[in-house]
Amino acid sequence: MRTDRRLGPLSSRDFRLFLVGRLTSFIGTGMLPVALAFAVLARHGSTSDVGYVLGADTLPLVLFLLVGGAAADRLNRRVVMLSADVMRTLAQGVMAAWILVGHPPLWGFLATQALVGVGNAFFTPAMTGLIPEVAPAESLQQANVLNSMAEWSGRLLGPALAGVIVATAGPGWAVGADAFTYLVSAICLVGLRVGWSGTAATEPFLAQMRTGWRAFRSRTWLWSIVTQFSSYGFFVFAPFFVLGAVVAKQRLGGAAAWGTVLALQGLGSVLGSMMMLRFHPRRPLLVAELGLVGFALPMVALAAGSPLAVVAATSFVSGASIGVFGPLWDTTMQSQLPPEVLSRASAYDWFGSMVFLPLGFAFAGTLARVLGIDGALYLGAGWLVISTAVVVALPGVTSLVAVIPSPPGPVGAQEKADERASGSSL
Repeated sequence: MRTDRRLGPLSSRDFRLFLVGRLTSFIGTGMLPVALAFAVLARHGSTSDVGYVLGADTLPLVLFLLVGGAAADRLNRRVVMLSADVMRTLAQGVMAAWILVGHPPLWGFLATQALVGVGNAFFTPAMTGLIPEVAPAESLQQANVLNSMAEWSGRLLGPALAGVIVATAGPGWAVGADAFTYLVSAICLVGLRVGWSGTAATEPFLAQMRTGWRAFRSRTWLWSIVTQFSSYGFFVFAPFFVLGAVVAKQRLGGAAAWGTVLALQGLGSVLGSMMMLRFHPRRPLLVAELGLVGFALPMVALAAGSPLAVVAATSFVSGASIGVFGPLWDTTMQSQLPPEVLSRASAYDWFGSMVFLPLGFAFAGTLARVLGIDGALYLGAGWLVISTAVVVALPGVTSLVAVIPSPPGPVGAQEKADERASGSSL
């Protein structure tokens, strides 16, 4: 695949189509919390009902991630993603129509969003494996940067767009707009011209999952950082979002102030990702890990009773740290892992990173009652710094050097290329 250096991955027609679909669906994802929350409240639902509906996709996502990763490596990744998009389009389309013509019961909201979660579980690991197929190998990091920028841009634009639609037309139309974004993503996937030849279809499904597990656990850098993020779900991310909102209500001025903090975090992520368009560190995971320390800053600012300006500024820095980490992490996985196990390893990554997040949200209040809100936030910041220091001290992380992956090709040739690049094999 040839590339124009000035355009990088945008010189690829397939990547341009992929990016349009991703940006559109990310905008829809950003719209959904606003649209669903107001739809539930419109039927006189409680605050607890809103929480149940917004979290209804999480458990199916976690339960089906490993199956989705194995399916993506076993089948054509584009077909897996397309099937997931069709499922999500139908689920949200039914939900939108139900809201527009009547008052759906709580179980209706839960069932449709659970189907969206299943679709996400199949789509996400397949997407990680598809990016190297639609982007030139020498522009892989730039491709991941643009994908990350699309995500955070969607998260910034989606809520504002949903607010306008809900205010002018109603929540049903906002949910319908989300269904339309999944349809656009599916159309873009249909237009791709890439293919993929993976492991032999005769290999048993469970054997494929075991092969993915061996690929995951045999790489210190992979399992150590995923373990680190598993703990973050309980000690860092959930307390930040739950207790940060409480602090904002008590000290910073309420929902508008917290919305500003999160918006600046999203803006920081976009700008942090943009930095990585030109910066290609030789030791990507070392840079990515050290950058994560920035996420501790807003937690300390919240716990210390800092004014809104300080909390917002540190939140911007924390967003930039995530914007740097994401593309470096994705590029490392795509360049260091053989393509025939990439989606399965990515599924273990997503599963491990998310498995304790629901518990973190459930127990954030308990943690605050035991340690106090400030104590729980300080614990999260300290945990982040200490765990980062431990991971950085591991030779498998600090010694890993960036490589440029070869374009996807025959399995045997790719395995040899990976052995030359990383010195390890399954």
